[in-house]
Amino acid sequence: MAQPASLSASEIQQRLKALPHWRLENGAIVREYQTDGWPTTLMLVNAIGFVAEAADHHPDLAVSWGKVGVKLWTHSAGGVTASDMELAQLIEQTALWRPSGNSALRGTKKKFVGS
Repeated sequence: MAQPASLSASEIQQRLKALPHWRLENGAIVREYQTDGWPTTLMLVNAIGFVAEAADHHPDLAVSWGKVGVKLWTHSAGGVTASDMELAQLIEQTALWRPSGNSALRGTKKKFVGS
């Protein structure tokens, strides 16, 4: 299996336009999510863990009360790859998902995870 190719800084910046809260920092793409407290922080960590494990691509997480930091890069490529960008998009969709206006799901009254 071929090693994934790392993206150039300009390619990363172009792709980050679709992920406005993510940024390139020290050779990785990073994002912090604010939560409404410890239980939500743990739920977010588990949700990220689930999609990362399903993708077989694993971020570094920094976990504290009311906050989850996510850091993605591909060790074997020595930088950010298309896999990192795709997983960042999936994490973003998962973390910020809310029922739509026409959904039978009512959603939580809490702020839950914020951008």
